[in-house]
Amino acid sequence: MSSTGHQTAAPGDAPPAEPAAPEVLELAGEFPAASRAQWRDLVAGVLRKAGRDDLPDPVEDALRVPVATGVSVAPLYTAEDAGDLAGLAGVPGLPPFTRGSRAGAAGVTAAGGADEQVPGGWDVRQRHADPDVALTREAIAADLENGVSSLWLALGEGAVPVDSLGEVLADVLLDLAPLTLSGGVPAAEAFLALVEGRTDLAPGGCLGLDPLGVQAATGQPQDLDGLADLARRTPAGWRTVVVDGTVFADAGASAVEELGCAVAAGVAYLRALTEQGLGVDEAFGRLEFRFSASADQFTTIAALRAARRLWDRVGEASGASPAARAMRQHAVTSSVMTTRHDPWVNMLRTTVACFAAGVGGADVVTVQPFDAALGLPDAFARRIARNTQSLLVEEGHLARVLDPAGGSWYVESLTEDLARAAWDWFTEVERAGGLAAALSGGLVGERIGAAWADRGQRLATRADALTGVSEFANPAEVLPVRRPAAPPPSGGLPRVRAAEAFEDLRDAVEAVDPRPRVYLATLGPVARHTARAAFAANLFAAGGLGTPAGDGAGDLAGATVACICGTDADYAAAADLAAELRSAGATQVWLAGPPSLGVDGVDGYVYAGCDALAVLRSALEQLGVQA
Repeated sequence: MSSTGHQTAAPGDAPPAEPAAPEVLELAGEFPAASRAQWRDLVAGVLRKAGRDDLPDPVEDALRVPVATGVSVAPLYTAEDAGDLAGLAGVPGLPPFTRGSRAGAAGVTAAGGADEQVPGGWDVRQRHADPDVALTREAIAADLENGVSSLWLALGEGAVPVDSLGEVLADVLLDLAPLTLSGGVPAAEAFLALVEGRTDLAPGGCLGLDPLGVQAATGQPQDLDGLADLARRTPAGWRTVVVDGTVFADAGASAVEELGCAVAAGVAYLRALTEQGLGVDEAFGRLEFRFSASADQFTTIAALRAARRLWDRVGEASGASPAARAMRQHAVTSSVMTTRHDPWVNMLRTTVACFAAGVGGADVVTVQPFDAALGLPDAFARRIARNTQSLLVEEGHLARVLDPAGGSWYVESLTEDLARAAWDWFTEVERAGGLAAALSGGLVGERIGAAWADRGQRLATRADALTGVSEFANPAEVLPVRRPAAPPPSGGLPRVRAAEAFEDLRDAVEAVDPRPRVYLATLGPVARHTARAAFAANLFAAGGLGTPAGDGAGDLAGATVACICGTDADYAAAADLAAELRSAGATQVWLAGPPSLGVDGVDGYVYAGCDALAVLRSALEQLGVQA
């Protein structure tokens, strides 16, 4: 025996036998198997205890959450939900390209010269739109020296001057760094003149023509004639047209409308290019697609996968070769999710969106700087944007696996649902005469408006919470100051942001000095009222309102709007307290709790799921704030 009490083997004894590994390893194999029916019974029991008696069949439909028009996600997915979807998705690099447009990525030799090949990831693309040429050159140099692999230049009024393109690109090695343009035909012609005669341009660039995107943004019909001429002059390995789905996403479209409109635009461009003399494969090779990537990571992953499947179906119907049908995708972190207030949280949103874009198989990713909603980004914001991608690729090793979400019952099911819903919307647009006609006739605007109205209701009730704005707002924050960016095109589809309605109310409050306040009239000891007082303070802070608190009707601290906070038992005397508050000067009295409490003398209730925007607008009206 050893000093530790363990038996030691004598010299020459055979080592103990290794334990035999089972041929099939069953997770939780020692526990009885649970069926879906048992899970449903348990869910139904919990919902009934919560007061739900009108339960649907199946019961999980009560817990479904909408993620796009006509598409919702369930709380549980099993193999029976996905069926054979994973098998139908194919493999990366082959039709239907659901699992990726490429079979692999060009690798780089691992550090130390080892034979291991590290996937190179996606193309890290940074956008530049500062009209100050010197600052733009400096920013471009910093980006290219620190991880960015391609550039996106916005040219035209309010952005980089078209006639300064040569000066802006003077230090850029275009044989190493591809370039994508925004600015229409003038920008494309300026670039083609700049590089005339060169044959060494790095592949992967795009002239960025998108007439239908311009029509969607401005409401002005556009001419598709001449696209083929520019396509023939496009440098080898470059694209001519970008099908920009973000213009629809920025107007409030869900993933279904964005995908359907993008496919419709792509089909319109294919028709124009082939009618002007290009072959089908050549026309397919001249298109790049741009999609928004949001912090709803699984919807973003599934949408990118669905988009590739949809475009492959278009190619199949058009007679394109399998290789030509692979969609080239450029994912851009969503402008809709970006906030002006508490902009630092945008770093988290864009990180999740970038993660989703990478997992979803985007070929190119642009992370918008966290201060994009405030104006032109500064050097720190651009650094964070590019480092977000570098960290995910180099340290998070996100590019080591192709389609890591493939085979997930949840992701495969969501991909299928989005693809089918988007295809239905695409065919509706086609029946209306194509995207140009659907835009002019109002079909697209009405459909996107309805989608945004549904989303707006979830935002107003904070079912879709916006950290730092509708939840956990900091009314005392000091925002960073940025130089103003050029206003986007207008006249067509609107541009929306999820936080806009709350931020408009908050801006109106912050313009008043002294800042209006809502008095929290608390009942009982702290342990009893703190939960509801904290909830009420959080809600009113979303409108920029201060929330001084005190026992009962006390000193209202100059406020004319009050909110009673306590427990259900304490509210037995709430009617008397409401009368006391009015005698003390309150013109509006809220109660923290559900309407079912039925307390006399109060004007309304604040509770989880209430219309927070309606509450704030009502309170501001009483406080004399013009919002």
